[in-house]
Amino acid sequence: MTTDKRNLYRLDELSDYKVASHYSDVRDWDLIDADSNKIGKIDNLLVNKATERVVYLDVEVNEELIKKGHETYNTPSNEGVHEFLNKDGENHLIVPIGAVTIDDDNKKVVSNLINFDTFSNTNRFEKGAAIDRDYEVKILGVYFPEDNEYHEDDDDFYNKRHFNHKR
Repeated sequence: MTTDKRNLYRLDELSDYKVASHYSDVRDWDLIDADSNKIGKIDNLLVNKATERVVYLDVEVNEELIKKGHETYNTPSNEGVHEFLNKDGENHLIVPIGAVTIDDDNKKVVSNLINFDTFSNTNRFEKGAAIDRDYEVKILGVYFPEDNEYHEDDDDFYNKRHFNHKR
């Protein structure tokens, strides 16, 4: 991932930014899918400085999801080389803030829109890697294949529904 046109910053990189007082700081909370599977732990919040808001959760995924994500593509052995979707050390993924519900009472974040299998088949990255727009578009295509509204050069990219957090 490149850093030429950086759209996202980790909240802990921005000393003059903090979680608004009327929102919970969900870092270190678990991300759970609709079937109550633990996807991982929220490691950081990704902020778009132009919109001055959190647009993604940076999630360190759990070991079960990593194991499932290391399964080779479904290519018969007689059809050549098998590749892995993710490499060792790639144990983070992003989740749009509008795709989750924050459960303040139980201190967890729930994704009813994205399931375990989809998370396991998502390209991950190493902790601290820069996130570029190309990666964002690819991830959104995996999470929401029915949507084709995301484009790399879209000025209103973060005004789409998956970035609008509902309280």
